[in-house]
Amino acid sequence: MPNLLGVWSDSPEHLVHLLVAFVLALPIGWNRAREERGAGLRTFPLVAMASCGFVQTAISVLGATAVTQASVLQGIITGVGFIGAGAIMRQGDQTTGNATAASIWTVGIIGAAVGFGYFDIGIILAVANLAVLKFRMPAAARRPAPPESLGT
Repeated sequence: MPNLLGVWSDSPEHLVHLLVAFVLALPIGWNRAREERGAGLRTFPLVAMASCGFVQTAISVLGATAVTQASVLQGIITGVGFIGAGAIMRQGDQTTGNATAASIWTVGIIGAAVGFGYFDIGIILAVANLAVLKFRMPAAARRPAPPESLGT
């Protein structure tokens, strides 16, 4: 008779991976929510945990060194990219949401890295992503001032 309750022996390890993915994504989601950028406190941790969960499931089913892990990563990259594309808005000649979309993609990679056990990569990406969002210059400050009108 098949085990209807599943395999629980790896649950503590899976829980640690999922919680780390959640914790690493939470500050990024908080930043986006505070800045009132479409995706926020719910989206970022969910994307990280889902990516981590996909990887953890693939490892459990296929094995950690299976060649098919590349297909799992390809699916995560494509799916998270699709979610990120929804964050990009275009109005006339202005495009907004690029940083949010890139952050969603990064959070997906954070989740996958943590899922594979590469906590260092997840931490580095989370810190770098948050630093870029936190210490950005406003667009107006980067743009040079228009030249004064010569013929008035």
